[in-house]
Amino acid sequence: MTGWRLLLTRPAEESAALAHELAAAGVYSSSLPLLAIRPLALTDAQRALVESIDRYCAVIVVSKPAARLGLELVNQYWPQAPRQKWFSVGAATAQILADYGLDVSYPQCGDDSEALLAMPEFESAVGRDQPKVLILRGEGGREMLADRLRSLGAQVDYLELYRRELPSYPPATLYQRVKVERLNALVVSSGQGFEHLRQLAGDTWSQLGSLPLFVPSPRVAEMARSAGAQNVVDCRGASAAALLAALREHPAPAF
Repeated sequence: MTGWRLLLTRPAEESAALAHELAAAGVYSSSLPLLAIRPLALTDAQRALVESIDRYCAVIVVSKPAARLGLELVNQYWPQAPRQKWFSVGAATAQILADYGLDVSYPQCGDDSEALLAMPEFESAVGRDQPKVLILRGEGGREMLADRLRSLGAQVDYLELYRRELPSYPPATLYQRVKVERLNALVVSSGQGFEHLRQLAGDTWSQLGSLPLFVPSPRVAEMARSAGAQNVVDCRGASAAALLAALREHPAPAF
């Protein structure tokens, strides 16, 4: 895997953690965060959701920022942690919730919505009459999860806690970073991350789109291919382990 030279695009803190794990496996990486997390002001309707969070049979947390911001709110309104079942789509998010003392489960194989929906623990939690599910997330995202739950008869509410923004960079920053550091692959962790990558690439997308692009799910893979990416690798997860497994399965391109 030492031939890989990756561009990481997660928020700065997450990119730093991922870069550390990649370096331990002998993989070079360079970070250019394409997602900045901006917390949203809490509305009265959202405050009511937090105050009545115990009426949901399951709470789903889709990201680490959602976990951190959500727990800040829970801590404000609940002297003792709510007792219902909590779920996440990945181990890192689950660990944040577990450290707070919540009863949390996550898929052991895969860290996407499909894997979460297939979990026996999840099926048990929502397998009741008129189940109510709360999803903690950023602004937009993971509509498939809510659509599937509603098709099963569940009431689904969202608690949107943050907005993902594209940081401000000078023109050609992305292309110059790839060329100067001789990077040979790009990594995105979400659909919005890919949208920001495509936006920042601008007129250089015709060149950058030919590089291997590692994505976390079939949905993001389809987005990338539709936008003209020529070599998309679906890691079936956004974790470091999923990325490393994909890197092992695909030889690094020669310079």
